[in-house]
Amino acid sequence: MTTPTADRHQLFINGAYTDGTSGTTHEVISPATGELVGTFPLPAAADVDTAVRAANAAQPAWASTNVWTRAELCHRIGTELGKRVDELARLQSLEQGKPLAESVADIEEAAKLFHLHAEDAVRLHGETLPSTDNTKRMFTFQRPVGTWGIITPWNFPLLMLAEFVAPGLATGNAHVVKPPANTPLTVLKAMEAFVAAGLPDGLVNIVPGEGDTGDVLVRHEGIHAIGFIGSTATGAKIQSAAGLKRSIMECSGNGPLVVLADADVEAAAKAAVDGAYPCAGQVCCATERVIVHADIHDEFVEAVLREAQRITLGDPFDPKTVLGPLNNEGVAAKMDRHMADARERGARILLGGKRASGHPTDLYYEFTVVDGVPEDSLLSREESFGPVVPIITGRDEDDLLRIANDDKLGLQGAVFTRSMTSAFRFIEEMAVGQVVVNESNNWWDINMPFGGAGSRSTGWGRIGGKWTLMDMTDTRTGVISL
Repeated sequence: MTTPTADRHQLFINGAYTDGTSGTTHEVISPATGELVGTFPLPAAADVDTAVRAANAAQPAWASTNVWTRAELCHRIGTELGKRVDELARLQSLEQGKPLAESVADIEEAAKLFHLHAEDAVRLHGETLPSTDNTKRMFTFQRPVGTWGIITPWNFPLLMLAEFVAPGLATGNAHVVKPPANTPLTVLKAMEAFVAAGLPDGLVNIVPGEGDTGDVLVRHEGIHAIGFIGSTATGAKIQSAAGLKRSIMECSGNGPLVVLADADVEAAAKAAVDGAYPCAGQVCCATERVIVHADIHDEFVEAVLREAQRITLGDPFDPKTVLGPLNNEGVAAKMDRHMADARERGARILLGGKRASGHPTDLYYEFTVVDGVPEDSLLSREESFGPVVPIITGRDEDDLLRIANDDKLGLQGAVFTRSMTSAFRFIEEMAVGQVVVNESNNWWDINMPFGGAGSRSTGWGRIGGKWTLMDMTDTRTGVISL
């Protein structure tokens, strides 16, 4: 494993790179190597203010720009990102820890999002509405909200920025983005692509930092709306600080994968494993709880253990590696707690269950399979966010659905069955935002509306396709008296 010479990065404000005003530098350490990847200046409150003011100054002219012109810019950004896939993917794997192949896919998808939303924006239209008054004509149209404060997570640094900024730019919004302090470098580097594409000054500003930076951003009176992807706990704090500002909140998931008695057991086992190892399990819709019918339990467990043999933990830059390190000590410590709790409660750790030795850092975690997971255990009640397949057993279909819904989080779930009746029952009755049938609950498509169930602590709004454009704009009405 080799790392490049550590680079000195800068904030990106009003179309230019800058050191800001805090005078404080933050180091980014690779979870894969333990080495310094790069440095950047932490922003002061004054830097956030400068970024917001720049965004507010640029946004009105951008909102009045022809939608075709906005779409052309998004297409150019997508093209420029596409030219930089290898460079950005390598940097992301160094600072985030995920295997290089995953990082390549992330950057490619980020580029695609700019092309997708360019096309969505030119087809975003209103309606002509009938009126009870024959002398009136009513119609609707969409207008941008204004300046968005975007707070992104560390698991998909550039991709989740693109999920907001692509539809936001396409619909005429401006943005101030706060990436986390442990994975900001890919985003800062990617702004070179935005500049090359001709991004007008002020429309996208990058001020990475810790929670105090996010608090200043969320509370700033010049921020009109909030876009957030991250944990439920952080989301609650943000929403409390944001008050009545518009928001899109995509928070934690504790995704159930339900395996009914009539399921294709081999396919279900493969899906459970496939949902647990990408990004070392640090995905909001990862396999978090596998709920299996008692009649096929033993067969399913054997199939999972066979599938687990193909998971290779190691160097993110080794083509054979599919499982890299966890990103930070907080996540690793949480896995430790969940494993200790599982042991105390009598669960059977069939594979893994601990940090792996012989690696450059202490963040490499063995791929883990746990059977007999109690419903009241931490593995069941909390989002583990690690490479683990926790198996819970249910008596019948009603019991499986009960266990799946006995959780405060409801982001995305899956069900394996050969019955169309059962499939529709779980689609309609599982308390999650999306239900995937006969596929991993980690399945994703950039054109699907993705978000939490309204009754659960997973947020609101939708990421994906035209739905994000609708959430990032106001529906306005015109009435003409003839």
